[in-house]
Amino acid sequence: MYSMKEVCQETNLTYQALKYYCNEGLVPNVKRDSNNRRIFDEHDVKWIKDLVCLKKCGMSIQEMKEYLALCLQGESTIMKRKEMLSRKHEMLRESIRELENSIDYIDWKQNFYDEVLSGKRPYVSNLICLKEETD
Repeated sequence: MYSMKEVCQETNLTYQALKYYCNEGLVPNVKRDSNNRRIFDEHDVKWIKDLVCLKKCGMSIQEMKEYLALCLQGESTIMKRKEMLSRKHEMLRESIRELENSIDYIDWKQNFYDEVLSGKRPYVSNLICLKEETD
């Protein structure tokens, strides 16, 4: 059995986040020790790691609750779970495309600055008019 602190170390969650997940019902069947402190078994820890991953995938608390509810219904809901994950998958792919475009822009801009600094290209700005442009 694991304490809250041990689960936090294992999952990289803050104590407050883990407590929030428990209070929101995202960790079903939470057990308590003789001092009424939450304790977790291996299955709980694996599920909490799943929750961390789902959160990183962009799932809201409400979506995680819906996913959990489907999981608790068993095998009959696998298709619905797959659909949920498929939607998140596509959103993540779009985010990756947007990030790649941002990286491409930064690479282009860095190259532009390198060429200006090395004298290979004149400096041009969309923000300020240079003296030569106004003459």
